[in-house]
Amino acid sequence: MSSGIYVGLSAQIALDRRLATVANNVANMNTTGFRAEEVRFDTVLSKLGTREVAYSSPGETYISRQPGQVTYTGNTLDVAIDGDGWFAIDTAAGPAYTRDGRMQLSESGDLLSVEGHAILDSGGAPIALDPRGGEVTIGRDGMLTQDGRQMGSLGVFLLPDTAKLSRYGDTAILSDQEGLPVEDRVANGVKQGYVEGANVNPVLEMTKLIMISRTFDSAASAVAESEDTQKQAIQALGPTS
Repeated sequence: MSSGIYVGLSAQIALDRRLATVANNVANMNTTGFRAEEVRFDTVLSKLGTREVAYSSPGETYISRQPGQVTYTGNTLDVAIDGDGWFAIDTAAGPAYTRDGRMQLSESGDLLSVEGHAILDSGGAPIALDPRGGEVTIGRDGMLTQDGRQMGSLGVFLLPDTAKLSRYGDTAILSDQEGLPVEDRVANGVKQGYVEGANVNPVLEMTKLIMISRTFDSAASAVAESEDTQKQAIQALGPTS
C-alpha cells in the first residue's frame, strides 16, 4: 500500500484525538476549577526504501496547569489559590489535587469539598471546624479562624513539573508524585470569597475546532487521492487481456 495512505490515516487518527480533547474542554469551560487537556504531538520516522516518511503519532495528552480566571463570590467558604499551588482532598484513590476551592461544612464540622471529599491540611489530615463556632475567616496563609480561635490551616501543595497528572472527576487530578506543602504563602497564598474558573479560552478552543475540522477534511482528501493514484497505477501496469 502507498505510504501516502498511511501518512493520511495517521494524521486522521491524531486529529480525531485532538478533536476529542478540544470538545471536552469546550464542554467544561464553565466548570469551576476545570483544567484543560492538551495534546503533545511528535513525529515517528519510518524508512521506506531510501525515502523518509513522517507519520503523525496519536499524541500524548496532558493536563494544563495554567490558572483560570478568578471571580469574587463573597461566600465565606469559597477560596481561590493565588499562585501555582493546589488544594488536596481525600478520595478513594488517595490524595487528589484541585483548584476548585468551593467548600462546605458538614453537620459534624468536617470541612468538605462540594463533592463531599475531606479537605486536607499541610500534613495530609482532614480539617475539622466547630459547626456552631460562627463565621470562618481564612487568611492568605490558609489559617482558619473562628471567634478568634485558630482551628487549622488549609493545605496548599506544589506538584513537581515532572509529575504525570491524570483526571479525577471533573475538577480534581491525581499525581504520580506526591505534592509538596507550600512554605511561601506570599507567592502561593489563598483568597477568601473567590473561586477559580476553568482555564479554558472558549474563543481559542472554538478556533481550534474549526482548524482541526478543516485539516481532517484535507487529510481525508489526501487519502482518497492516494487511493485513486494507486488504482490508476494498478490498471496501467496490470496485465491486459
